Amino acid sequence: MTRHDSQTRRTDIDRQWWKEAVVYQIYPRSFNDSDGDGVGDLQGITEKADYLADLGVDVVWLCPVYESPNADNGYDISDYRSIMDEFGTMADWEALLDALHERDIRLIMDLVVNHTSKQHEWFQQSRRREDGYDDYYHWVDGTPSEPPNNWESIFGGPAWTYDDERGQWYLHLFDPEQPDLNWRNPEVRDAVTEAVTWWLEKGIDGFRLDAIDHLSKSDAYPDGDPDSAIVGIEHFSHGPRLPEYLDELSAAFEGYDTMIVGEMGGADIEQVDDYTGEDGVDMIFQFDHMGVSVGPNGRWDPTQFGEWELTDLKEVISQQQDEIDWPALFFGNHDQPRLVSHFGDDETYRTESATLIATFLLTLRGTPYIYQGEEIGMTNTEFDSLEAIDDPMTVGIVEDLIADGVVDSYEEVRDLVDYQSRDHARTPMQWDDTENAGFTADDPWFDVNDNYDEINVESALADTDSIWHHYETLIELRHSEDVLVYGDYDLLLPDHDQFYAYTRTLENETTLVVLNWSDECSTFDCPSVPTADANVVVSNYDDTPSDPTGHAFRPYEAVVYQL
Repeated sequence: MTRHDSQTRRTDIDRQWWKEAVVYQIYPRSFNDSDGDGVGDLQGITEKADYLADLGVDVVWLCPVYESPNADNGYDISDYRSIMDEFGTMADWEALLDALHERDIRLIMDLVVNHTSKQHEWFQQSRRREDGYDDYYHWVDGTPSEPPNNWESIFGGPAWTYDDERGQWYLHLFDPEQPDLNWRNPEVRDAVTEAVTWWLEKGIDGFRLDAIDHLSKSDAYPDGDPDSAIVGIEHFSHGPRLPEYLDELSAAFEGYDTMIVGEMGGADIEQVDDYTGEDGVDMIFQFDHMGVSVGPNGRWDPTQFGEWELTDLKEVISQQQDEIDWPALFFGNHDQPRLVSHFGDDETYRTESATLIATFLLTLRGTPYIYQGEEIGMTNTEFDSLEAIDDPMTVGIVEDLIADGVVDSYEEVRDLVDYQSRDHARTPMQWDDTENAGFTADDPWFDVNDNYDEINVESALADTDSIWHHYETLIELRHSEDVLVYGDYDLLLPDHDQFYAYTRTLENETTLVVLNWSDECSTFDCPSVPTADANVVVSNYDDTPSDPTGHAFRPYEAVVYQL
């Protein structure tokens, strides 16, 4: 792999540290187990602090480690100010924060404020109608046999569950164990603000806010369109008071030097800037690009999935680059299948396609997010049965497909699950080729991918041409070249079905990125860009010529040029 060292740092730019940062997302349950109980933990992350520093990342985004009964792997919080026993203690968390800060790595926490666990004291007090908590959740009268409306849960099934103790229905847009907080109640908003402030005072550097596009619901809970992919979503996503709620929440961050990113799976590109800036969050996870392989009937349509066109990806990414003030750049996370299995070739050209996607991620305008394992090219696994699935979303949707007669058995939908399930991202991190991939000394909480003997950190670190070292090089390059952070993005060859090419320009500096996003050779020719004086900065092949024009790019060849 060709590399070129350069240092181009400008002094006339309005800088923000979170714009220049590279973020590494950790799913703690699957990252590293320090005590041999089969579950990753906080001490296990601390043990790998040097690993993160060596990779060069600037921020760790830590998925939830709060007290939780684990109906949704920690996204069902029962106490915002306690650490789950499986992960360790508050002292362990404080030691992790110190270890990261000592290495100039910041820490942002995943915070779930659309819903809590049913085990949270707020819900227990609310179901008992205790004074001050009666209106903390969405409670609606009705007979036990008929939900208040036809809304569907994002995890499958109805979005309502009848609570015998209170004698009313409660709303849950996700699992029944995750009742939605009632953000119309100012006391709820105050309680959330207090939790946010408590963590900021402990020294964290920001939050990733989960599912915040669902905070505001239509007042009368009207029926949703029965033909919608998720019935009712028009009434519980981007509701009328969402800007107000985010404005109020953002006030809690004033006076702190934070990075705040919000997850809005239902936001279209035009909506993103409405929720960012001084009266909102810093950036939004917007998912249009993740849907290029989704058929017209949604992500879980067993008849059409997995096919996508590069021209469609170019169109969506370019719109994000052109229209979003500051994009959050990601192609995988804990809710998505493995990056190289989704957008690359995880068999014949795994290394080449993984390094191509890394080049893409780290040369776009925005803040890049790397999900654990992407830096070594971890792949999807296979699930032989529904019993092998842990993810409540996957289980719920498959059960619905069977109950509705769309399929007769799991076997009929297995290919879809093997392509789409969130569990692919949750298999344990592959550290070496020893038993359980070096993740734990005991049986892991979730099966390790069978390919760990070939794909692991130890072998990647030993190979200077590995995917890991390509990430390291690209991160270093991004840190040294302002044009890759603050430069303008201009798409080239929009209709080409193999090349994804673009320039990044900052005043008189121009970087050209050429990606042959295919398994076939193709010759590059783009007359609008003069390339005679080009220099190769980074390539994922060893002998790439300096001038891309006329070069027959090999399968998944990815090159960054300085013009």
